[in-house]
Order: sequence, then C-alpha cells, then structure tokens
Amino acid sequence: MRILVLNGPNLGRLGMREPDVYGTATLDDLKLMLSADAPEHDIDLRQTNSEPELMGWLYEAADAKTPVILNPAAFTHYSYALRDAVAMLTKSGVPLIEVHISNPHAREEFRHTSVISGVATGVIAGFGFDSYRLALSQLIR
Repeated sequence: MRILVLNGPNLGRLGMREPDVYGTATLDDLKLMLSADAPEHDIDLRQTNSEPELMGWLYEAADAKTPVILNPAAFTHYSYALRDAVAMLTKSGVPLIEVHISNPHAREEFRHTSVISGVATGVIAGFGFDSYRLALSQLIR
C-alpha cells in the first residue's frame, strides 16, 4: 500500500526552525523513521509551501484512493480551500489523518482552531514525530 505523507508550509525547515517546539530532526529523518516502521508500504513523503500544490496532491490521493497523513501546518487555521479538498477525499472513503508535531492547543490562541479537523478521519497532535508514527500505525491496521 502507498501512503502519502503531506506537509505544509515551513515544515521543510524542520531541524532548524524552532527546535524547542519542533525538535532537531528533519523531514529526511521522518521519512527514514516511517519507512522503517512500515517497510512493506510505500511511504511517499512530500512538503510544499504552496497551497495549490498541496491541494493537487490531495486530488491525486482521491483519484488513486491513497490514504493520507497530512500536517497542514499554518494552513490548518485558515485554508477553507484545503478543507474542501480534504472533505472531497474523506467523503469518497479515503482516510486522511491530520497530524501536528506540537500540540496546537498548548500554543498561541490563533492555533487552537483547525478548519481541517472537522473533515479529517482523525487527528493526532503533540507527540512530535510520533504523531506521524501513530497515524501510520492506524492507517496500516
């Protein structure tokens, strides 16, 4: 099974961006970790700072019926276009788990609201890279 692991804006800077919040590991480290956790699955990890590109990847997942782990990053809080793309995916029966490295509810107030959560299959937040690992475990069960 192929699993898309999609990451939104600024997550390409993991390892150097706010290490006190996000840790020192990089997306390359995350890819290695997830691939080791599920060697029989194709982990396709991507990152973009572009909302249209992220939406295109969700359309691709919907067309191919590919499960998704999504860290929408800053888009979490305001992107209704992304929300609509996620809803299209999940309403067609394709699971999507929203993940966050930090716990948004323990951070600034503007981070407390996710426009994505209401249409995601599930949400996992606050466990660092283990948020992705928990999501992966759920998708392959």
